[in-house]
Amino acid sequence: MGMKEERARGQNLGVKIPSYFRCPISLDVMKSPVSLSTGITYDRSSIQRWIDAGNNTCPATMQLLASTDLVPNLTLQRLINLWSNSTGAGAAPLVARHPADDLLRDLSSSPDPIPALRRLADFLFDDENDDLEKNRLIVAGSCATTLAAVLKKNARQIEALEAAVRVLAVALTADFVEEKNKKLVVSSLVSDLDVSLSALLFLMKEGKNPDCRVDIAKILNSILSWNPDSRVPMAEKSDLIPELIRLIGPADEGIGKDKVDRSAVDAALSCLLAISGFRRARVLMVKRGIVVAVKRVLAADSTVANTAAAEKALKLLAMASGLSEGRAAICDSGEELVGAILARMMKVGREGTEAAAVVLWSVCHLFCDRRAVEAVMAADGGVTKILLLMQSGCSPAVRRMSGDLLKVFRANSKSRLPGYDTETKHIMPF
Repeated sequence: MGMKEERARGQNLGVKIPSYFRCPISLDVMKSPVSLSTGITYDRSSIQRWIDAGNNTCPATMQLLASTDLVPNLTLQRLINLWSNSTGAGAAPLVARHPADDLLRDLSSSPDPIPALRRLADFLFDDENDDLEKNRLIVAGSCATTLAAVLKKNARQIEALEAAVRVLAVALTADFVEEKNKKLVVSSLVSDLDVSLSALLFLMKEGKNPDCRVDIAKILNSILSWNPDSRVPMAEKSDLIPELIRLIGPADEGIGKDKVDRSAVDAALSCLLAISGFRRARVLMVKRGIVVAVKRVLAADSTVANTAAAEKALKLLAMASGLSEGRAAICDSGEELVGAILARMMKVGREGTEAAAVVLWSVCHLFCDRRAVEAVMAADGGVTKILLLMQSGCSPAVRRMSGDLLKVFRANSKSRLPGYDTETKHIMPF
């Protein structure tokens, strides 16, 4: 009821203001509506401030502006004037403010942003508030820019950073937030990416709130999804990789419901996979224990690691197997890891299945590690799964790898292949 009362006081007119009369930036009724080249109309003062700040995109759509010319929307101006006169309110509706305005004003002007950030988070989490109003809040009054500025101004203030991260996480991951608005938030964060990353990394290392660490991983994943160019600076943050690995299953703590939740695993795996294209990042991941962490993910039940998470884990393992240090770490994990790979191999998507084949081929054929070979041969149905993979619609490269593996297993077997006389009798691999 409190928020509804605040909303009523904010309008204080008993007159519903048409949504298209409001400026998408200020959320106030437009006094001088002007249109950009994208066709979106704003109040002149609001959009002029946006352009004067050096922005060359449309705030509502984030499209690049072909021109910064402002064209008066005379039709809308007449409609606003007619509506104003018909309500008998004169100029009063023009100063009616949106309930979110006070939150944004306090956030941008107060020396202590924590109370405003908490109110902002409460507003977004409150199911009684309309989703349209929540989206308007995110695009209003340079909200995204203000949130990014909070990270910069409070780079070493844990409590303020935690409050900002809570708002950013919901703005970037909630289903009710429109995609264009998520992109707007990401654009504000990447405008000074090094500062944003430094603040988030500091909080991951120094913060004590586990939920906040998960939120940071989600924020980083959103940045990577919307701005692929951010992969390079993230990969260069050497302190970031061990923090992400710690989220998906630290070697000294284990993985389970009481240690890590499903969203943490998925977000951290996604971030690591996104930056694994850089050799320096891959080397650091292996050194920091990615193989042991991934083993725990593959061995976990579906409440922690679902099919999508297992597929990402297998891809990271395939990445690690491309390095001699990674292959050695895989072999050191021995029968337990090989068993987990075989258990998941046929239960994930095609990319995950082929990643599993790459790992087994690397350690058994390329690295010729006897421990890995014996682990596959000792696993229940291990060789049979390789035969089935070879028979399936896999890529030619994976089919060749499967053939190489079968030759290795034949050379190391004193008896005929398991299952060769039964289910797979029609296969002639040799």
